[in-house]
Amino acid sequence: MTYTIRRATAADAIMIADLNRALAWESEARELDPDIVVRGVRALLADPSRGFYTVADQDGLVIGQALITREWSDWRNGWFWWLQSVYVRSEFRKAGVFRRLFEHLQAEARANPEVIGFRLYVEHRNSVARQVYHALGFHSEGYEILGLSLTVSEQEQSSAGS
Repeated sequence: MTYTIRRATAADAIMIADLNRALAWESEARELDPDIVVRGVRALLADPSRGFYTVADQDGLVIGQALITREWSDWRNGWFWWLQSVYVRSEFRKAGVFRRLFEHLQAEARANPEVIGFRLYVEHRNSVARQVYHALGFHSEGYEILGLSLTVSEQEQSSAGS
């Protein structure tokens, strides 16, 4: 199988958004609003300070993707790269696409002395993804991720409209 690994461009926004929606459905049985996802992907691609996507491209088709966002660590005086929105189209899985994407990102991170490591979060029940990440050297750092949404949830919106 022949494909290239490259940084995503604005021309990839729709394909990336489609893969993000597929990821949410497969990993969490969550349906995302396509317009919001497209706007979010386009906003990120237009502003490199938000992060960047790296994609596996086969003749203009994005077959795999990974998003990198950054977190500054004052304790370690460096950047953690957060690996997010990782997805490989089902027909290209088990062919090393994600491994090659991640190896590319590792090489890029190692070339930047300010990058001190990778972090990611994975859905608790996604055992396949957990196995893949462990095989690549990821391990629990002993933290639990908590969140507080500042937007109205879909469920709250539908209740309010009733």
